[in-house]
Amino acid sequence: MKQREPDFLVLEYVTITKDPRSGLIVALGGTERAADILQRTGGFLDAPGPRGGYHRLPHGLPVEQQRLKATAAAHALLAAGHSVHLDPALNALATPDSERETALCYLAQLSERASRAESSTEIAEVLTEIAGPAEGLLPLTREAVVSAWISWSHHLDAVGEDPEPVSQLGKTADVLSRAAHHILLARNHAARTLEASAPTTLPPSPARQPSAPTSHRR
Repeated sequence: MKQREPDFLVLEYVTITKDPRSGLIVALGGTERAADILQRTGGFLDAPGPRGGYHRLPHGLPVEQQRLKATAAAHALLAAGHSVHLDPALNALATPDSERETALCYLAQLSERASRAESSTEIAEVLTEIAGPAEGLLPLTREAVVSAWISWSHHLDAVGEDPEPVSQLGKTADVLSRAAHHILLARNHAARTLEASAPTTLPPSPARQPSAPTSHRR
């Protein structure tokens, strides 16, 4: 006799994250009960979308307020039995020390992967982590340096400090950008090395036609 699978009440998954295009904190998915929790606990607003409704925090909230509201909503949803993914950048309970330790652990693992690499493919993967255009370590570091340079430049205008260190910081951002570009070129070369070393499969040679018998006359 065939066993029947039991019926489970599976609540829809809720994702709370930051929309990269608009910068809004949005909550996607969930049931009507989840929507009620988002509105009461996190202050989310319901909004229509091209593929269905979603929830978002109000415009103009300070970053810390965004994190607090998103974290409060996520924990209320979890307590009510919902499955939730909260963007780590929005988790107000994450301490700077733990984030720093995570980053240091990631860098140590990347160094270990590079030292143990046994193929061009593995080298290319490590170099992609370092210099990938969207989420590579160097481009993200450059963004942080540029932000510091802009902030320092505004402060410089206000207090009249020596502009030379600020100028050098701006040049460093360009150096990081060029370094990421050169590492990507090396990454592409490593990836192509594997492609070039792959054995080439030759097409089968056409079947040989039997030659006509030679006629011998006496």
